[in-house]
Amino acid sequence: MTTAATTTAVPFRFFDARVTGTRSLGRSMVRITFGGPELTEFATGGRDQRFKLFLPQPGQDAPVVPVEAGEEWFSVWRAMDPETRGVMRTYTVRDQRRADDGSVELDVDFALHGADSAAASGPAARWAARAEPGDRAVLLGPIAPDNAGVDFRPPAGTDWVLVTGDETALPAVSGILRWLPAGTPARVWIEVPHAEDIQRLDTEADAEIVWLVRDGGDGRPRTGLIPDAVRAASLPEGTAYAWIAGEAGTVRTLRRHLVGERGFDREAVMFTGYWRRGATEEQLIEEAVTNPAPSED
Repeated sequence: MTTAATTTAVPFRFFDARVTGTRSLGRSMVRITFGGPELTEFATGGRDQRFKLFLPQPGQDAPVVPVEAGEEWFSVWRAMDPETRGVMRTYTVRDQRRADDGSVELDVDFALHGADSAAASGPAARWAARAEPGDRAVLLGPIAPDNAGVDFRPPAGTDWVLVTGDETALPAVSGILRWLPAGTPARVWIEVPHAEDIQRLDTEADAEIVWLVRDGGDGRPRTGLIPDAVRAASLPEGTAYAWIAGEAGTVRTLRRHLVGERGFDREAVMFTGYWRRGATEEQLIEEAVTNPAPSED
């Protein structure tokens, strides 16, 4: 497997968008499709391409976003009234399609963090559970495919890849599997709340995908499934590259195992905490601003 481990800092811009459709994905996720003339300039590098999504506060028709602030948008947004400024979340592009007429649609999968809309816990999940065609949003995304919003970058000389994630990372896992060159050896573990949340994932890689279901059928959700499964697994020989994402505590535990017990090169493990048990994204944003350096423990 030969790839380049480069990251290009490409300018990002704001895109107005509207919901064009919704689709339920099992019990715990919903797919929202966005469209709009501005999305013709939205560029994605595939894989785990992330972007910022701004949603309106209750009672607003459209999110309030400092579009004219340029590179200072974050500090301006952060200084705005939290009850007024657009709700900001980070999401992954699940798919992007260009129609014959040149229009572009963008699919984004939302984890509802509950079995139905009533259990959706955060403002983005609640919005997604109720979204209808015509609803407005603003995306902050890249204008070139090679951009700093892509983290999955196996270095040249990688023999095989290890990928793990929970339902919040499932869109990124899907994008990675779809991007991997044909025949690439891949070991993949995905944790989801319910068996109904298992999805078909397209890939030309030589991928062994293991689905782990937290709902054990006895009403008591199981935890720690991915670290336990990886610990028990026999892994391929050769130079590995790992991409692990999901709940921050689980990610940290798994990274320690791969580096400390499996001998993975620390630089060959890309790890991202998409969420943390007991913390809101607003809290995580504040922590990132206060302490921007990632934890290495």
